[in-house]
Amino acid sequence: MPANTVESRRTHSAGLFDIRNIIGALLTIYGVICLLMGLFGDPETDKTGGPNANLWSGLVMLVVGVAFIAWARLKPVKVPEVKE
Repeated sequence: MPANTVESRRTHSAGLFDIRNIIGALLTIYGVICLLMGLFGDPETDKTGGPNANLWSGLVMLVVGVAFIAWARLKPVKVPEVKE
């Protein structure tokens, strides 16, 4: 290609609009709520057959939510800028 037809391609990250940030934030918030309910609420072990379901599901959601946020921070989506 000739040098005068090549456009410089600039990119920026998707930022807050990356779906991984939204999913990670929601899972982290719900995980904290379930974790607190598992620690301080009634465990209701008779309904679950033994384990504290709020505690374990809260821990899992918290770990997965933090993993999503870390994934979005470590490998951001690059969006090309469009100039009109």
